[in-house]
Amino acid sequence: MSDHYQGRNSFKETFKNYLFITIGAIIFAYGLEAFLVPNQVIDGGITGVSLILDELIAPIPFGIFLVVLNIPFIFIGYKQIGKSFAFQSLYGIILASIFTELFHRVEPIIDDPLLAAIFGGIVLGIGVGTVLRNNGALDGTEILATLISSKSSFSVGQVVMFFNIFILGSAGFVFSINSTFYSLIAYFIAFKVIDIVIVGMNESKSVLIVSDKYRDIGEALLNRLGRTVTYFSGEGGYSGEEKKVIYCVITRLEEAKLKAIVRYFDPDAFLAMSDVSDVKGGQFKKKSIH
Repeated sequence: MSDHYQGRNSFKETFKNYLFITIGAIIFAYGLEAFLVPNQVIDGGITGVSLILDELIAPIPFGIFLVVLNIPFIFIGYKQIGKSFAFQSLYGIILASIFTELFHRVEPIIDDPLLAAIFGGIVLGIGVGTVLRNNGALDGTEILATLISSKSSFSVGQVVMFFNIFILGSAGFVFSINSTFYSLIAYFIAFKVIDIVIVGMNESKSVLIVSDKYRDIGEALLNRLGRTVTYFSGEGGYSGEEKKVIYCVITRLEEAKLKAIVRYFDPDAFLAMSDVSDVKGGQFKKKSIH
């Protein structure tokens, strides 16, 4: 089984994803060029690395670095998460790189680094959160962190935080020590705003599925997402019929793929999700992409 799961996604849903990824990428690019870049404040992840390289290797524009450095991670996303996620992420990254070049000519709104870090972090968080909420990504470090987390005891959030502290700390050597502190402020603000934008997409989600195709769905979740499942026996309150209930815990990056799997096998299946604040034990490793 493959991306036939995604084949059942409606054109309307796909169009909505691309529309909001477009909006999110534009907001992201504007936040960078109108607030952060003119004040030598950088973001974390591949974006931060690209900004540093852009400063060190002047002839090559930032947008080129952003696309090229993200390509390996997009490939990983294609293999681990799915074609739809990879294509939508690539689309968002290319669009962000184009608009950063266009907005590079825009006059900066704020020339105070502290205010630029605060308001730039807010705008960046809105842009990135909009893209994440619509099954895309603008930074490959989150995908890499997911893989590292799956083979270690660290959460994805912890891995991403480590990467970003190292990247943001490097700003002090390329720009100034003040740039490091302002960049940290922008990063933490963006981090919080992303959470606000993508309400309901926290570190982990517990899932309950009731379906007559429970065995097929359970095996697909194991094979495609690598998530173990638990089967419960239940009884329909109205019909009195015995029902099988699937329970599993997933990360927010896996939500769209799980829904597509369930729709593929049983469009009428009952599906309920709820946020999980913490997960310990078993074979599950906590994998938030925050």
